[in-house]
Amino acid sequence: MTATTATEARPFDWFRTLGKRGRRAFVGAFGGYGLDSFDYQTLPLGLAAITAYFGISSGEAGLLGTTTLVVSAVGGVGAGMLADRIGRVRTLQITIAMYTIFTVLCGFAPNFETLLIFRALQGLGFGGEWAAGAALVAEYSQAKYRGRTVAFVQSAWAVGWGLSVIVYTVVFSVASDAVAWRIMFWTGVIPALLVLWVRKSVKDAPRAEERLKTERPKGTLVQIFKGDLLRTTFFAALLATGVQGGYYTISTWLPSYLKKTRELTVIGTGGYLAFLITGAFVGYICGGYLTDLLGRKKTFLTFALLSAALIVAYTQIPTGANGLVLVLGFPLGFSMSAIFSGFGAFLAELYPTALRGTGQGFTYNFGRAVGAIFPTVVGFLGAGGAIVFGALGYGIAVLALLGLPETRGIELVD
Repeated sequence: MTATTATEARPFDWFRTLGKRGRRAFVGAFGGYGLDSFDYQTLPLGLAAITAYFGISSGEAGLLGTTTLVVSAVGGVGAGMLADRIGRVRTLQITIAMYTIFTVLCGFAPNFETLLIFRALQGLGFGGEWAAGAALVAEYSQAKYRGRTVAFVQSAWAVGWGLSVIVYTVVFSVASDAVAWRIMFWTGVIPALLVLWVRKSVKDAPRAEERLKTERPKGTLVQIFKGDLLRTTFFAALLATGVQGGYYTISTWLPSYLKKTRELTVIGTGGYLAFLITGAFVGYICGGYLTDLLGRKKTFLTFALLSAALIVAYTQIPTGANGLVLVLGFPLGFSMSAIFSGFGAFLAELYPTALRGTGQGFTYNFGRAVGAIFPTVVGFLGAGGAIVFGALGYGIAVLALLGLPETRGIELVD
C-alpha cells in the first residue's frame, strides 16, 4: 500500500484535506448550522406551553411554524444572492447575527401577534445561514469527499437539536410553563459569540475569494432560470419541497404529539426525542458517506422511501405501545436526516461558482417555503393521525429525482 493510499484510507481524511483555512470554515459553518437548529427548535419544544399561554388554536400554533419557514425561504434566497455578491463568510456573519437577535426578542413577546412577527424575522437569518455555510464548505472540499464533508456540516442540525432538548428538559423542569418558554428563547443569545469568531478566523475559499477581487459579481436570481439551468432549478426546488415537507411536519409537531397524544411527561418527551435525535445524527453522517459511495440520487431515493414508510408506522402505533414508539424513533430520525446529507454537495455541484449561492439558496429555500404548508395543514387536521400527511412529501421527492443528473465525483465548475 502506498503512502497516498494509506492516507486516503483514514476515515477523517476528508477533514485533513480541507487545509487550515478549510477546517476553520468547516467549524464556522458547523457551529452556525448547529446553533441555527438550536434557535429554531425553541419553538417546537415550547409550542404546547405557548399555545396554552396565549390561548391560541392548534391551527394558529401551526402558523407560527409555517410563518418561520416561509419567511426563511425569503431569507435563504436573499442570502444566497448576497453570498455571490459579497462573499460566503460575510453573509454567514449577517445571517447568524439576525437569527440570534430575533430569537431572543421572541422571549419578550407580549402577545401572539408580536411573537409571530419576531419569529418571522428570525426566519430571515435561519433560512440564510445554510446557503452561505454549505457553499463555503463545498468550495473547500475535494470532489471525492464533498458528500461526506458537507454532510458533517448537516449533522450539526442534530447536535443543535439535541442541545435544545437538554435545555428544554432542564428549563421546563425547574420553571413554570408560563415562564419556561420565554427562557428557551432567551438562551438563543449563544450564537452571538460565534459571529465574533467567524469574523476573526474564517475566510472564503481561494477560488471564490479571487472571483470577488477580480470580477464585479453580476449574478442575479434570473440567471438560474435561463438555459439549461431552468430544468435544474425546477427539479432541485421540487426535490427540496418534498424532503422538507416531510421533515418539518415531523419536527414541528412531534414534541406536541408525544406530550398530548402519547401523554408523556417533560422528562419522557425528552427521552423519546433523544432516541430520534441520536438516530438523526448517525443518519447525517452515514448518509454523507453513502452519497459519495452510491451516488447522490440513489441515496435520496433510498431514504425517501424509508422515511415515508417509517412516518406512517410511527404514527399508527396503538395506544399503550410507547415502548415501540421509543424503538422506532431511532430509525425514523436516521432516515429523515440521512436524506438531507447530500443536499449541500448536490446543489453545489449543480451550479457554477458565480451562481452557486443563488442556486442553492433559492432551490433549498423554495422547498422550505412550500414544504412549510405541511405543518399548518397538520395543525388544522390534528397531529395524531394527520401527521402521516408528511409522508406524501417524500413521494414528491422521488418524482423530482427523475429530472436531475447524478453529480458524484465531479469537480465544481467556474
